[in-house]
Amino acid sequence: MNREAIEAFAAESRGGARLLGLDLGTKTIGLALSDVQRRIASPLETIKRIKFTPDAASLAAIATRHAVGGLVVGLPLNMDGSEGPRVQSTRAFVRNLKPILPLPVLFWDERLSTAAVTRTLLEADASRARRGALVDKLAAAYILQGCLDVLDGLGDEGADFDEG
Repeated sequence: MNREAIEAFAAESRGGARLLGLDLGTKTIGLALSDVQRRIASPLETIKRIKFTPDAASLAAIATRHAVGGLVVGLPLNMDGSEGPRVQSTRAFVRNLKPILPLPVLFWDERLSTAAVTRTLLEADASRARRGALVDKLAAAYILQGCLDVLDGLGDEGADFDEG
């Protein structure tokens, strides 16, 4: 992640406000919420996608209810880091969401987040139905936690950032 983008997001998002993590899928949107200190991401819920307008209204209501100060949106990059159709779809969703939910947005690399969460659920011997019910909001928490860890390290000298 680009350090300048992360620092700009940290400055724009209201301090003391929670962050909402989103894992946008074609059928569902996994959501996770940070604590107000922005240290811990917790799975929140999974929204079944209908159409853009009701999906956006649901997100706006959740953001208002939880006093959210910024959005961390998983960016589904290809394994080589390139942007494909899913990235374009995610960026378009966020662009259309902006007038309805005018919060700072940080795109976060979500590569392997679902795989990591699924592996953890398999190790916990979760049934297929249980995995299906949990994977999207847990992936959102995984994405958001990665962001929170980097935000927490912003003040550290020599923090490791990939400038790509």
